[in-house]
Amino acid sequence: MSNTNLTQSIQNALSQLENAYSPANIEQGMYQNWEEQGYFKPTFDQPQSFSIALPPPNVTGSLHMGHGFNNTIMDTLTRYHRMSGFNTLWQPGTDHAGIATQMVVERRLNKQGIKRKDLSREDFIDKIWEWKEESGGNITSQIRRLGSSVDWSRERFTMDDGLSNTVKEVFVRLHEDGLIYRGKRLVNWDPALLTAISDLEVENKDVKGKMWHFHYPLADGKSTKDGKNYIVVATTRPETVLGDTGVAVNPKDERYQDLIGSFVELPIVGRRIPIVGDDHADMEKGTGCVKITPAHDFNDYEVGKRHELPMINILTEDAFIRESAEVFDSKGNASDVYSAELPASYQGVERFKARKQLVAEMDELGLLEKIEDNDMTVPYGDRGGVVIEPMLTDQWYVAVDKLAKPAIDAVENGDIEFVPAQYKNMYMAWMNDLQDWCISRQLWWGHRIPAWYDDEGNIYVARDEAEARSKHGLSDDVTLRQDDDVLDTWFSSGLWTFSTLGWSDNTDDPRIMPTFHPTSVLVTGFDIIFFWVARMIMLTMHFIKNEDGTPQVPFKTVYVHGLVRDGSGQKMSKSKGNVLDPIDLIDGIDLESLVTKRTSNMMNPKDAAKIEKQTRKEFADGIPAFGTDALRFTFTSLASTGRDINFDLKRVEGYRNFCNKIWNASRFVLMNCVDKEENALPVAESANPEQWGLPEKWIISRLNSTIASIHKHMNQYRLDMVSQDIYEFIWNEYCDWYVELAKATLNDDAVSDERKAQIRYVLLHVLETALRFTHPIMPYLTEQLWQTIAPLLNRKDVDSLVVANFPTADDGLISEQTEHDMTWLQDMIAGVRNIRGEMKLGNAVQLPVLLQGMSDEETARLQRVENQFKALAKIESLTLVADGEEVPLSSSSMVGQLRVLVPMKGLIDPTAELNRLAKAQEKLQKQAEGISRKLGNEGFVSKAPAQVVEAEKAKLAELEGQLSVMEKQVEELKSL
Repeated sequence: MSNTNLTQSIQNALSQLENAYSPANIEQGMYQNWEEQGYFKPTFDQPQSFSIALPPPNVTGSLHMGHGFNNTIMDTLTRYHRMSGFNTLWQPGTDHAGIATQMVVERRLNKQGIKRKDLSREDFIDKIWEWKEESGGNITSQIRRLGSSVDWSRERFTMDDGLSNTVKEVFVRLHEDGLIYRGKRLVNWDPALLTAISDLEVENKDVKGKMWHFHYPLADGKSTKDGKNYIVVATTRPETVLGDTGVAVNPKDERYQDLIGSFVELPIVGRRIPIVGDDHADMEKGTGCVKITPAHDFNDYEVGKRHELPMINILTEDAFIRESAEVFDSKGNASDVYSAELPASYQGVERFKARKQLVAEMDELGLLEKIEDNDMTVPYGDRGGVVIEPMLTDQWYVAVDKLAKPAIDAVENGDIEFVPAQYKNMYMAWMNDLQDWCISRQLWWGHRIPAWYDDEGNIYVARDEAEARSKHGLSDDVTLRQDDDVLDTWFSSGLWTFSTLGWSDNTDDPRIMPTFHPTSVLVTGFDIIFFWVARMIMLTMHFIKNEDGTPQVPFKTVYVHGLVRDGSGQKMSKSKGNVLDPIDLIDGIDLESLVTKRTSNMMNPKDAAKIEKQTRKEFADGIPAFGTDALRFTFTSLASTGRDINFDLKRVEGYRNFCNKIWNASRFVLMNCVDKEENALPVAESANPEQWGLPEKWIISRLNSTIASIHKHMNQYRLDMVSQDIYEFIWNEYCDWYVELAKATLNDDAVSDERKAQIRYVLLHVLETALRFTHPIMPYLTEQLWQTIAPLLNRKDVDSLVVANFPTADDGLISEQTEHDMTWLQDMIAGVRNIRGEMKLGNAVQLPVLLQGMSDEETARLQRVENQFKALAKIESLTLVADGEEVPLSSSSMVGQLRVLVPMKGLIDPTAELNRLAKAQEKLQKQAEGISRKLGNEGFVSKAPAQVVEAEKAKLAELEGQLSVMEKQVEELKSL
C-alpha cells in the first residue's frame, strides 16, 4: 500500500472510532446488516459441519437471564465454528407453549368481558393467531439484540404447517407401532386450568399444614393386639377419605400382621375396605397404618394396582365433590364393586370446604383422635396457581419401554456425551425408572390429537378425517368427531431437531437434513434433561436412521449449564424482586422504570412495597447501559460447565471497562501509525523476525500460545477459560506490556525505521488477530474495530469478521525461552516500580538505578531490552555494579539473585525506609522459617521427590541471601 493510501486509510480508520467507546452507537444497525448480507445462512462447501437447534423459547415470553446465558453460549460456539471453516447452521424457532399462550389470550379476552367458552373453538384459536402475529415477535427481536447469529430465513414455529404435519405423522406411526394408547390413569390435574399438566409445570411449595389422625373401626368384631376395635390412620387430606378403598400396613409390622386380609368400616361412607400388607406402609412413621385412595394419590395408585384395589374418583374437574363417584377396577375399567353414591351433605361442596366439614363430622362421631402441625410440601400449578389434584382421567400415553433402550444405549456407548459428565448419571437414573408419558392436554391451543370417535366410542387414529374413513372403511353416514384434546407441548418440541430440518417437508433444501443432522450440540439446563432431552433422544432414534439403518441420535453432545442466580446466590424470581432483564443491562434503565417493572404485576401491596424498597437501595442510580458485548463476556466468563452462576453487576461493569480498554488500545495503535501532521508512518507489509526485539518475539509467542489455548478450551466447552485466555492476553499482555514497550521503542530516535515499521506491523497484526479470536464472544466491538484495522494489513478478503477465518496457532512461533526472557524484563520493571511505590516517588521522577549481581545471560538480555526497561521504569541512568562493590545507601528489590537498587540520597526519608525494610525483613524471615521447618522434617525430606527438596533448599538460600543484603542496608541507614 502506498504511503498516500496508507495515510488515507489510517485517517479514515481514526475518523470511524469515536474518542469514547459507545456500545449503542456501535451496535445500532450492525446486526441488521449481518442478517441482510446472509452471513448466518449455512453453506455446503466444507467437509465438516456444525449445527445447533435453538431450544425454542415460548412465543409468549420475553428474554430472561437464562435466555441471555444460553444464547451467548450457543452463539459463541456457532461463530467459532463458522469462522473455523465449518458448514454452520444455528436453527431458530419458537414454541407455541400451549398453556401459557392460552392463558395470555384468555386474560386479554376477560378484560374485554369475553370468556373462552363464549367463543367457538375455531374463533378462540383465531384470536390466539391474531395475538401471535401482534406480539409473538418480541422474543425473536430480543434474541437479535443479543447478537445471536441464527439463520432467521429458516425460523420455525411449532404450529407451522410443516411441523404440524410432522407431529401428526409421528403420532400416527407411533400408534400403528403400538407405542401410543389411550388409558385411564392418574395425572397432575390443574382444577383452575381444567387440564392435565406435566411435572415440570408443578411448583412444590413448603407450607405449614396439619396432620389429622382418624379412627377407622375394624369390621367383623376384629381387634388389635392391644384390644382396640379400631386402627388409627393419619392424613393431610381428610376429604379423600370419601375415596378410600383400602388401608395398608407393613407385612413385617407385628402390631398388624394378624389384621392383613380383614376389613375396616370406612367412616361416614360406611364402605367395607380391606387391610392389605404392603411395604409402602412405614412401620416407623405415625401409627404404621396408611389409608389408600388410589384415584387421588400417586403412591396409593401404585399400591392399589399391586393389590387390585378399586379406584373411586370423588372430584369433579374443578375440584368439587361429585354427586356420584366414578368407580373403576385397578385396570381402569368401569366397576360396580362399590356404590357410586356419595354422602348427600358433601355433594357439590368445594374440596377444601369438604375437608373442614369432614373433620368436623369425624370429631362429632368421636373418630378424631388428634390434630398435629405438619411441615409439608404441597404441589401447585405454576400457571393456574391452585393446588394440584392427582386425578383419574382418560388420557393419551406413549409407552416408553421400547423407546428407552436405544436412548440408554446411545449414552452408554458414547454416541451422545454429556458435558459435564456427571449429568449422564442423572439422565440414566431417569431413564431406568421411566413411566409411560401422558401426552394429552385438555386445551384448545396446540396440536389437536389426530383421532376420531364414532357414536359408539370407537377410536380411529389417522392423519385426517378422510384417511380415517378410507383406512377403516367408514361411509359418510358414520358421524365422526375429532378428539378435543391437544398434545403436550413437549411432544412437538421432542421432534425439534428433525422437524425443523424438513423431515416431512418436501419444500425444504434436500441437503439440509443430511448435512446438519444429527446436530452437534444441545445447550440446555439440567432441569429439562428428562422432560426434553430424553424425549428428543427417544423420538429421534425411533424415526431417524443412519445410512446403515441404525438409529440416529439427535445431537452428539449435551452441554448442560447451570442456573443464573443473583449476586447472593438466590434464584431469580419475580416474587423475590431480584429479576434482571438482559435488555435492561444492554440499554440501561432508570430507577423509576426499574421499580415499576419489578412491582407492576405484584398482587400483594406489602410484597410490592418490600421489593420497591429493595430495588431503590440496590439500584439507586438505575442500571447504566453496559452494551451487548460486556454482557456476553460476563456470561462466558462465568460459564463453568454445569455450575450455577451468581450474577454480579460489578462484573458487567468490569467487562464494560475491558471493552473500553480494547477500544482505546485500538485508537492508540492507529495514532502511533501517523506523525504529528497525521501522515502515515511506515508499516511493514509482512513479518520480518530479524528486525524484532524481545518484546515482538514475546508478544507473537504469547499470541500463538493464546490461540492454541482458546482452541483447546473451546473444544472442552470451557468458555470461562476462553474468556480468561482472551482477557489475560489483551489486557495484561498486549495493552499493559507490549503496547507500552512498543511505544518506548517507537519514540527512540536511535531505532531504525525498518525496526519501527516492523513494530507497527506487529502492533496491528496482533490486534487484528486478537479481534478475530475475540469475535465469537464480543461480536459488535470486534466487528467495528476489525473493519478499521484489517484494511491496513490487506486482510479484508471478506466483508465481515463474521465470516473471516478464526486464527490458528503456529507452534514454530511459540518460544518458552522468549517468554522466560520477557518475564525477567517484567520482573525488573516491577522491581523498580515497587521501589518507587514504597519510597512514595511519583511516576514523573526519573530514577538512577544500579544493578548488582548480573549474570552474563542477564547482561545480554539487558542489552536487548535496555531502552524499553529505561522507558517503562522511568530510569534516568542505569549502572551495572559488580558483586562485592560498595554501593551507596539504596532501596532495593530482588529479581532472583539480581539486586535492583535506587540510591536513597536526596530521594527518601531514612526513617521511613527503615520501617519499610523492617516489614520486608519480617515477611522474608517468616518465609525462610517456614522452609527451614519443612526441610527439618524428616518425613518431608524422605518422601518428597529429590527435585522438590532441592528446589526448597535453593529457595531458602535465596531468601537468606536477600535477608543478608537487607541487614546490611539497615546498618547503613542507622549510621546516617
